[in-house]
Amino acid sequence: MTEYPTSQEGPQPVASAGGTDEAGHGKAPIAATEAVRTHATGAGTGPAAEPGAAAAAAASDVRAARSAAGPGPGLPRPRGAASEVPAAAAAAAPGSGPGQNHDNARPRDTSDGPDAVDAHDAARGAGAGRAPAGAASGAPGSQGVGGPAVPGGGAPDATAARREGDRLRFVGAATRRIARGIDLDEIVLGLCRATVPTFSDAILVYLRDPLPVGDERPVGPVVLRLRRTDRLRPIDDLTDISSTIGAGMDLAGAAGATGELDFSQLPLVGPQGDLPAAELCEIRPGGALAEVLRGVRPVFASSAGARAALPELLGVDHPLPRGNRAVLAPLRGRRRVIGAAVFLRSPERPAFEQNDLLVAAQLATHTALGIDKAVLYGREAYIADELQRTMLPDSLPQPTGVRLASRYLPAAETARVGGDWYDAIPLPGSRVALVVGDVMGHSMTSAAIMGQLRTTAQTLAQLDLPPAEVLHHLDEQAQRLGSDRMATCMYAVYDPVAHRITIANAGHPPPVLLHLGGRAEVLRVPPGAPIGVGGVDFEAVELDAPAGATLLLYTDGLVESRLRDVWTGIEQLRERLATTAQLTGLDHPPPLEALCDDVLDMLGPGDRDDDIALLAARFDGIAPSDVAYWFLDPEETAPGRARRFARRALTRWGLEDLSDSLELLVSEVVTNAVRYAERPVTLRLLRTDVLRCEVGDDSPQLPRQRRARDTDEGGRGLFLVNRLARRWGATRLSSGKVVWFELPLPGAGERR
Repeated sequence: MTEYPTSQEGPQPVASAGGTDEAGHGKAPIAATEAVRTHATGAGTGPAAEPGAAAAAAASDVRAARSAAGPGPGLPRPRGAASEVPAAAAAAAPGSGPGQNHDNARPRDTSDGPDAVDAHDAARGAGAGRAPAGAASGAPGSQGVGGPAVPGGGAPDATAARREGDRLRFVGAATRRIARGIDLDEIVLGLCRATVPTFSDAILVYLRDPLPVGDERPVGPVVLRLRRTDRLRPIDDLTDISSTIGAGMDLAGAAGATGELDFSQLPLVGPQGDLPAAELCEIRPGGALAEVLRGVRPVFASSAGARAALPELLGVDHPLPRGNRAVLAPLRGRRRVIGAAVFLRSPERPAFEQNDLLVAAQLATHTALGIDKAVLYGREAYIADELQRTMLPDSLPQPTGVRLASRYLPAAETARVGGDWYDAIPLPGSRVALVVGDVMGHSMTSAAIMGQLRTTAQTLAQLDLPPAEVLHHLDEQAQRLGSDRMATCMYAVYDPVAHRITIANAGHPPPVLLHLGGRAEVLRVPPGAPIGVGGVDFEAVELDAPAGATLLLYTDGLVESRLRDVWTGIEQLRERLATTAQLTGLDHPPPLEALCDDVLDMLGPGDRDDDIALLAARFDGIAPSDVAYWFLDPEETAPGRARRFARRALTRWGLEDLSDSLELLVSEVVTNAVRYAERPVTLRLLRTDVLRCEVGDDSPQLPRQRRARDTDEGGRGLFLVNRLARRWGATRLSSGKVVWFELPLPGAGERR
């Protein structure tokens, strides 16, 4: 029976008392079985025999019994190359019969959970129990299927069947262990844990760097990088086997006696416990390594091609094992070789056999295909993550009179893509549009639809359409995208000068307003129908937005889950906000970023069924004393009047140092507005952290800066604005346009 006991427990060879025979080959006569049973059960009934003779007889009987009936769970397994005398003594000891576990090998590590159990069960195989090392072909220490003939006849066929069954069970357990991995590291780790020490004492896994994705072709030289190494135990522990080889024989002598390599030529681990091998290897076209990898099939280190390929892979300074103690297995994916695995066995174990190449080929094939799928999955996850990242704003703007904070959580770490989004769009007149939406589903398609709706909302916002009109156009856009493209959306416009907010809703959960005194209020807004239904009118409501209040917009993933309905979640959110406000004090609002984190902390283990988008807006507003507003008739005297109004406002605010710059820029912008306007021109000055000037008229044509020729009398107004103002811009409105510019306040640089 082939010994592939567990994915964590390696088989140990058994040296025979006679020299070349291995335990477990063929089937012993029934008499041998009865003899060993007599030794095991009646050791204390007869006269005491000489220790040496009793041990020799017990060893002979144990070998015969193992060949006849297969080793049971109670038979001990010798360590290393020790003789049969300790094994026979253990078998003859009281309590060593079937059903007892006297495994004196290294304890099995059960840290891998079900993986180790699968391989352990596969190795035991239909009640056969554990077999000693070398019990079957394909297992460490076997002599091949066509082993020596055993008296009694009929043994080779049954033994070969058991060996084949054990090999298939091991390959099945190992491939299941490999297939459990999702990402690259898990798959490579699964290969190492499945084969060390069951199949080999050490393994080195090389993968291409970078790994190709799909049909990508390498543009440079093919480079292999050492991805992972694993080994049975430190090399110092292997020297303990010298005491079991024979009295007066050192390791090198033992290796020479068996015709194998000594330990110094097979350094499984280095001084620090690592496997000494080259970190990088460049595959030379036409080289020995390239030829072996092109052949795809695993080869022994003793083959001509492998003898030339292994130094190229492991490094010229790495000692090479002789004989069949190493297997080089190429890792071929769907279209090309993506790496190589090197399986190593120490001299204390029998060498690999021909059937072991079939096992190595199966392991390499499953590993390579798993790596291919992991790379493709990783690329798909990367694309989805990048798509989601580009669909959401990199950073929120900082408009005048309002502070913003946001959070986004995907439904799961393995699917970081969904249809939730948030946005903050600066509008003319120092206003800001706050948008939160949720497209049905959380897939790549949902993210793509979300991106289109978000782009449409930004375009409509720049036209300064009312919130209800924005939702109406979004509904039409969703119907053009498809009949099943549905989404919910909340669109709000905050005016810091008027301290008012206008909200329109399309089937979205209502927002929550946290007042300065700590009271949390669920705002009453028209529910509306989701976007994409069609034929539904949307309504808007205008509410007070007092200074110091915090508006919270969110998607239903925050308040709805399998464990609670949406209204229960909204009530829990309201209570959480009120509690947080009381903890920070009633005279000042809680910090905005900390408030967002505290809101997300209310989520329990079963509350992450959907994506979560969260947008918080702290209303600071603009005091009426910091606003100056005038109407100017479109006449030739309008620029002069605008300069006088601006000078008075600066005097009232104590900003006389800005008079020259402001009067020049106001004159240029108002002159351009009067030239095309038919209705009164508006002039507004706002004093916040900057001095902002806004000039509006009813002409939709936006001004464009151009380079004036030396002979031109005009065309230099916007050039001056661009040179003197810190920022400037023009925004088209439904009723015209607004041209604005900003000047830094005196000493603002020192305050920052």
